[in-house]
Amino acid sequence: MRRVDACGNENGGVDAPCPALLEFENVSFTYPDGQPGLDKCSLTIREGSRNALIGANGAGKTTLFLHANGLFRPQAGMVRYAAHPIDYSRAGLRRLRGEVGLVFQNPDQQLFSANVREDVSFGPLNLGLDQKTVRERVDAALDAVRMSGFADRLAHTLSFGQKKRVCIAGVLAMRPRLLILDEPMAGLDHAMRKELLSVFDSLYGQGITLLLATHDIDFAFRWADRIHLMAAGRCVAAFDAENLADNAEALEEAALPLPDIIGLRRHLVGTRALDDSRAPRSVPELLDLLMQRSI
Repeated sequence: MRRVDACGNENGGVDAPCPALLEFENVSFTYPDGQPGLDKCSLTIREGSRNALIGANGAGKTTLFLHANGLFRPQAGMVRYAAHPIDYSRAGLRRLRGEVGLVFQNPDQQLFSANVREDVSFGPLNLGLDQKTVRERVDAALDAVRMSGFADRLAHTLSFGQKKRVCIAGVLAMRPRLLILDEPMAGLDHAMRKELLSVFDSLYGQGITLLLATHDIDFAFRWADRIHLMAAGRCVAAFDAENLADNAEALEEAALPLPDIIGLRRHLVGTRALDDSRAPRSVPELLDLLMQRSI
């Protein structure tokens, strides 16, 4: 499918990377109880890209997200959005949160209205938009996450996966350029994960930059354009997903395995069942290559 990203580059702009949308420069943060959060953390998210943030529990992923949305303020270092330092005034944070949407891991932390439509309307109403515009945004957001038929449902009657999609809709109604999701696949069964992934693909196709935290290295490898590896409050490595195998040492130091598909590919190349020049990132891609070889 032909896709033009937010920079005007076709199919992701591999040869012409987009400018930085979100930048962390040596950001440090320690919680009041002394718990470490970020330690001179530097990270860059480019516009129009899909990004997976991986790392063990306690690596600092959620703390980083809270800084990206302005909910936390660095004790040292700087966070930039669209090439400008974040403005922590009330008006500045209001603008930032209209463009950087954050979806928490637990949807019950984010849903606060009884009715689905009311919940999704909250953000746009706070922007001071008129009722007609709010209604249009809410309808479009619910449609984007396949929840249009649930607009008048009570939030507490929804399944866990449906609640997550309503939370995403609430953020989408703000028309963000960057959508950040903390462990969006956690607690979902296979069917729900597949459906949510379809939503992500649709949003990416609309030019929305995506950044999500995940423990699933196989998913990160097959889905992301860029992978960012966190450990002990720092981004210790960042690389194009297709180059993940070249970063095996960094993964091992962070107690993370290589994706299963890489081990399987290496075995097939060793038995000459697969050409060494091909590097599939998912099982369907691998099966397709094997079928082509057998024809």
